[in-house]
Amino acid sequence: MSQIKVISGGAMRRFLSESLPLFEQASGHKVSIQFGLTRDMKAAIEEGASFDLALLPRSALDELVQVGKIAAGSVTDVVRSLVGLMVRTGAPEPDIGSVEAFKSALRQARAISYSKGPSGLYVAELLQRLGIAAEMEGKTVFAVGRPVGEVIAGGEAEIGMQQIIENQPVEGAHLVGPLPPELINYVMYSAGFAPAASRGPGQAFVTFLASPEAVRIIRAKGMEPA
Repeated sequence: MSQIKVISGGAMRRFLSESLPLFEQASGHKVSIQFGLTRDMKAAIEEGASFDLALLPRSALDELVQVGKIAAGSVTDVVRSLVGLMVRTGAPEPDIGSVEAFKSALRQARAISYSKGPSGLYVAELLQRLGIAAEMEGKTVFAVGRPVGEVIAGGEAEIGMQQIIENQPVEGAHLVGPLPPELINYVMYSAGFAPAASRGPGQAFVTFLASPEAVRIIRAKGMEPA
């Protein structure tokens, strides 16, 4: 029996907490995971944290490959985490079926919220692309260290945008749906090995994440397999 040390972005917690027992039972391997914000986990790896496998947004892993902290050629895409829009439970659902309707909903909102993580970077770029970034700046409430859904549930903002999986268990926040088809976005989470890691057990884990059992859980959590 081997122990696999994993460093993971926090968005993967709900998926892995359900899928890990299945892998451990089937393989006999044990997995220990350190969860955290992507930027914190990336910084820990850069500073020399001990691990076998990292499960982080693909963009972060690609940067770590460039500085020799993730083994080149070892990165495997695992899940696509969709970005969705939410409102407070019981509030009217805004029309987000088209780009213009989506823009109108944001403009009419008293306040909006998104994170400063991977999905938040996309939202910030999206607002720039739609030409409403300056308009939104004065009424944006950033969710720092908590899901965007908590900001919405607490009434601090009317509309929130974040990865759907981050907000599934947040009471008081209601998912309207993914962004309009023309704007739909996902964060790709991938697995990559530490340069000196023994890959046998870790590779078995990565292979399991593409199994039918894991895919069922992936889809139940509002994500899609890579």
